[in-house]
Amino acid sequence: MTSETRPQTPPKPRRTLLATKGLVKSFGNFQVLRKLDLSVREGQVYGFLGRNGAGKTTTIQILMGIQRPDHGSIAYFGEQRRAPRVSDKQHIGYVSQEQFFYPWMSCRNLGQFVSRFYPNWDMAYFARLLDLFSLPSKRKVVNLSQGMRVKLALALALAHRPKILILDEPTAGLDPAARREFLDIVNDQAERDHRTTLFSSHIVEEVERIADRVGILREGSLCFQGSPEQLALEVRQIVLPDPLRPDAAQRLKALRRDAGHAGFHVLHENARNGSLVMRAQPDQWQQWLQGRSETQVKLSLEDIFLALTVDRGLRL
Repeated sequence: MTSETRPQTPPKPRRTLLATKGLVKSFGNFQVLRKLDLSVREGQVYGFLGRNGAGKTTTIQILMGIQRPDHGSIAYFGEQRRAPRVSDKQHIGYVSQEQFFYPWMSCRNLGQFVSRFYPNWDMAYFARLLDLFSLPSKRKVVNLSQGMRVKLALALALAHRPKILILDEPTAGLDPAARREFLDIVNDQAERDHRTTLFSSHIVEEVERIADRVGILREGSLCFQGSPEQLALEVRQIVLPDPLRPDAAQRLKALRRDAGHAGFHVLHENARNGSLVMRAQPDQWQQWLQGRSETQVKLSLEDIFLALTVDRGLRL
């Protein structure tokens, strides 16, 4: 058998490094998380999207053991737990929304201090990261800009070569140039070292820029989890032909009724341009669209995110 005819070995499935099952968390009478199921596989860059107050930070703080869930479980590297053990945290790099460092320490001193908590800490690698991120090793934290502090937090999170990197809206408060620079650094690290990364954001552009898997959080549970390509196949906009005709309202109503009978979920209706934004499985779309005269309009990830998370008042 030649190499040309030899059957190809299928790629080894990527293992799940982090997963939640049925996470529930309430503060008083307000339920923040409602049976949240999330999974991050090895080598993925997972963009955790949600509007402000959707529960992203609460989720990440539960993953890091800062808060405890009311119900549900978490699997760290295949082991089910209610909260991470110290041994789990030693394989996780974490960057929070806000950075709290001892202001009198220099970047290098801070690395030496943090190194004591991680058996796998690589001081030479940390020094290279400081150089890569243009962080003067002898400069004190108090004299760093906000953008430099975020990069320092990333260097500290990477220096022990974690299996997974968790970032909680790390670009909050950064100007556009600093935000783009930080995202480029995260993307380069993910590509070069195949670093599994989970990062939360309410800025769709950030997720669109570097994520290959997306989870969209709405009212405490995921309304989508998968690739951006899969999301675009599920959520589409349909526009009536000749939407300015006098009978457009009746035709739009009929279109909505037909879609409902076919099992579609209508997310938004815009009578002004005669369009519906709907969600269904790709095979449903393929079958339903055969022989129809309506036009499909490709939606951006931001449009889809808004359609899934905004109840009304949306114009697409």
